[in-house]
Amino acid sequence: MHLIFYSRTGWESWGLGRQPLIPEGMPVLIDEDLAFEDDGVPRPTVAANRWLRDLPLNGARSHSTWKNYAQALRSWLEFLARICVDPLGERQPLRDALSAFSEYRFAGPLEARWDEGTWDQNINTVARFYAWADDEGLCASVPFTYQMVRRYTEAGVQLARRNTATVRRAKPHVTVKYLESDFLELFLRALAGLRPDGEPDSFRGRHLGRNAAMGALVSSSGLRAQEFTHLLTYELPALPARSSAVPARFPLSAQITKGKKPRETWVSYAPPGRYAPVRRAGPRDAD
Repeated sequence: MHLIFYSRTGWESWGLGRQPLIPEGMPVLIDEDLAFEDDGVPRPTVAANRWLRDLPLNGARSHSTWKNYAQALRSWLEFLARICVDPLGERQPLRDALSAFSEYRFAGPLEARWDEGTWDQNINTVARFYAWADDEGLCASVPFTYQMVRRYTEAGVQLARRNTATVRRAKPHVTVKYLESDFLELFLRALAGLRPDGEPDSFRGRHLGRNAAMGALVSSSGLRAQEFTHLLTYELPALPARSSAVPARFPLSAQITKGKKPRETWVSYAPPGRYAPVRRAGPRDAD
C-alpha cells in the first residue's frame, strides 16, 4: 500500500471546476494497483482517506500527527490484506485478525516487532478510525472492547474508558531514564570544549559557552527536543538575585509544547558560564 502526501500545486491543469478541498500535506493511502473501487464498490482505502481528511476537524491539526495516524492505519490495512480479512467486515473475523496482529507485532519477525508504547499508540489510532467509521455507518461492527477504569488526577478520581487491546505499562516514574551525574558532568564539559579534568581541549569547536549553557539548561529542566529547539531567549525565567538550592519555576508557552498545551517545569539555579572554558593569558594580556 502506498502512502503519499497531497499537494495542490498545479491543480488548475487537472480539469476541475474548483480547487480540491483537501488540506495541503494530507496523507493519502492508495492500494498497490492504484484503484479505489471494485465494480463500483469503494475499497476500504476510500473510508480511510475520508477519516484522514476529517482529522483537522477532530482535534488533530499537526502534519506529523496526520502522518503518524496514516502510517498506523496503513500497517493494519496491509496486515488484513495479507490474511484476506475485510477491514469493514464482521466483528469476529476482525477480532481474530486483531489477535493475530498482536502476535505478529510482539512475537513475529524482528523487523516487524513493536514495543508496548508503539503498539498502544498505533492500536489506539486504529480504534479511532473504527469509532469514526461506526458513527458514519461504514462498518458492520467495531472489533475493540472497552472497559471503565478509575484514574487518579488532581481533580480527584475520574472514570475513563480503556481499550482492552492496549498493553498495561509501568508507571512513568518506574521507567524514567536519566544520565548518571558523572556522565552528565563529562557531557557538559565536552560541550564547553573541556577535557574530563576541566582543562581546555585541543579541539574546542565554536560557540562553546552557548552549547554548554544550553546543555545545562536542558538537563536541569527536562525540556523536550521540540521545546528547547524553539525556545526564545526572552522566555527564559528570571533567576533570583542570590544563588539558591531551590529550583526556579520555568513556564513554557503553548506555542512550543507538545499538543499546544502550556506546561510548567523547573530549572536549577546555576551561574552562567559554569562550564565556560578557562581563558589563558597570552602575550597581549602581558602588554
